[in-house]
Amino acid sequence: MKSIENMNLVEKDLKYIWHPCSQMKDYEELKPIVIERGDGVYLYDKEGNSYLDIVSSWWCNLLGHCNPVINDKIKDQLDQLEHVIFANFTHEPAIKLCEALMEIIPKGLSKFNFSDNGSAAVECALKMAFQYQYQTGHKEKTRFMCFTDGYHGETIGALSVGSLDLYAQIYNPMLMDTIRIDAPDCYRCPYGKTRDSCQVECFVQAEKAFEKHGHETCAMIVEPILQGAAGMRMYPSRYLQKLRALCDEYGVLLIADEIATGFGRTGKMFACDHAEITPDIMCVSKGLTGGYMPMAITITNNQIYEAFYAEYKEGKAFMHSHTYSGNPLACSAALAVVNILKHDQVLEKATVRAAYLNRRINEALLHHPHVGEIRNIGLINAVELVKNKETKEPFSSENRVGYQIYKAALKKGLILRPLGDVLYFNPPLTIDEEELDEAIDSCVSAINKVIG
Repeated sequence: MKSIENMNLVEKDLKYIWHPCSQMKDYEELKPIVIERGDGVYLYDKEGNSYLDIVSSWWCNLLGHCNPVINDKIKDQLDQLEHVIFANFTHEPAIKLCEALMEIIPKGLSKFNFSDNGSAAVECALKMAFQYQYQTGHKEKTRFMCFTDGYHGETIGALSVGSLDLYAQIYNPMLMDTIRIDAPDCYRCPYGKTRDSCQVECFVQAEKAFEKHGHETCAMIVEPILQGAAGMRMYPSRYLQKLRALCDEYGVLLIADEIATGFGRTGKMFACDHAEITPDIMCVSKGLTGGYMPMAITITNNQIYEAFYAEYKEGKAFMHSHTYSGNPLACSAALAVVNILKHDQVLEKATVRAAYLNRRINEALLHHPHVGEIRNIGLINAVELVKNKETKEPFSSENRVGYQIYKAALKKGLILRPLGDVLYFNPPLTIDEEELDEAIDSCVSAINKVIG
């Protein structure tokens, strides 16, 4: 039975708070859950119920809730400096963080522009790319290319280079006119290929787009290897290699949105590492601070940086800023994350657990009549539910099958927030096999309860 205190908190929440990415009318039935504390992969509500956070609280909790090492670093920093204007001032945590990141980011990237969230990092990258082309004699390059079904955030620029109608359609009159390339769809391949037989035949779409629009394009932005919000779609590293070469051929900058994929999520430190390519600009956030503090970085190379380096009177400076740029507390959290990744063999251990998870989840669900595909990269596993397994026909969106399974999973202590009818596991890299088994059992039980 819910306590009076908890009921009062829920009532006050609904009175004041407009929750993100939610139809608030749904909260009439599924009330907000008041979380009191976190520990490792678990969250605990005011009633003492536990929830296994298999989605890492929107993919950002990299090393578990209330990680003691990150906790201590933030506490130590709090007694030294909480924040300082980052224009003409600096501090040791930011400098040390950049030094640490230089050891793990793709070779050739070297300059760090700080902001406070992923969408802001993308906006920074778009403006940086546009101004770079303008200041290097390519004023005709004013447009951006992007993938269909891409997602890069929810500010206006980021929405413009995203293509998911759920987020962007209503705002179309406000958005930039971008060039969209059909994204690789390896589950429903229009060329009739499978993941085993694919020779990236779909890349012809990119070649056609560049041939037609390359002369007017300043940058191409992609989620490398993994399109997250599109339903954890995964495509071959060969595609990214070919795209890197195509951008070079046409003088188009390549922006890699590693906000969701960075820091080990795909089994390598960055998704670009799978293709062994270096983007011209890379955006990072989410796992950067282990999910502790809002921070993002737009990272670029010396060539782009030098195009802005001039006498003030030339008007070439990058006049872009955020109040909380380089926040010392966030930098301290991020530095702790990078040090843990470097010294605790986190990726090596996660690779072993990734193989275990994929084997177990395939054993449990691959033969289910409504499981169309189980795809995986690193510890990320996505289960696409379909009405017809043979034809790959999806369920009607009106049925909200994924949402119904989400609600059933919550009752079993599992946070399984779906992307439409795609259920996915994207846990902290520190999850163990027993916790994975628990998550799989709860997931299967929820699926069977809703669709048999």
